[in-house]
Amino acid sequence: MNWFIELNPIFQATLAGVFTWACTAVGSAVVYLFRDVNRKLLDIMNGFAAGIMIAASFWSLLAPSIEYSQAGGYGKFSFVPPVIGFLLGGVFLRLIDAVVPNMDFASKTGVEGPRTSLSPTTLLFLAITIHNFPEGLSVGVAYGAGEMGLSSASLKSALILTIGIGLQNLPEGSALSMPIRSSGAPKNHAFNLGQASALVEIIGAALGAWLVTQVTIILPYALSFAAGAMIFVCVEELIPESQTNGNNDVATIALLCGFALMMSLDVGLG
Repeated sequence: MNWFIELNPIFQATLAGVFTWACTAVGSAVVYLFRDVNRKLLDIMNGFAAGIMIAASFWSLLAPSIEYSQAGGYGKFSFVPPVIGFLLGGVFLRLIDAVVPNMDFASKTGVEGPRTSLSPTTLLFLAITIHNFPEGLSVGVAYGAGEMGLSSASLKSALILTIGIGLQNLPEGSALSMPIRSSGAPKNHAFNLGQASALVEIIGAALGAWLVTQVTIILPYALSFAAGAMIFVCVEELIPESQTNGNNDVATIALLCGFALMMSLDVGLG
């Protein structure tokens, strides 16, 4: 690991983004083993992924944001950067959803954004791609924050976040590729769309690390921005999708397990 430790944070973040993309590709590859979606298993996996993301949003992103603000001379207003960044993260994704047509798992129409003639497969791909970007951004910001010497933000915590995002990307890949396969698409097409949805995570990771290392003053805002965006994804996509197919209880238990796992990793190892 010495070679990785000595890398520039931007390169570390880029490699981490490649890892999270690879996890999505592995999840997408289940189309080569199965044709039909096991709805209960998919709901369990979505709930588990949501739990991981919620825990990561606090321990890996919001906690370092708060610590940096408290150490940065904001005084009694140290809550301001985390609050502003957190809200902006959610608002940013909502604006993207309003501009780009994509699948809406919670609405009656199943579609949000401008009116479009795009196929359900394309809308599903756009929805997951849009919501993958903040995951990559959060990883990049975490590696950039690791350079700042915060007790709650280190290379170890960035690695833990990378592992957590990778774990939740496994079901995310299958959540895209399996429905496409079930609709009659060839296996290769379903797999390619599944893995391609996570390529934006590599871009987001590199961009996040570059921003916070070049303009350190935005660090608390960037950390909480990524947290707000991830919470938005959980509430907008993962939780509704896991709760609308009659598997509410087991999906909720899976969410708790995902949260507990990520909390244990971050607190126990970080």
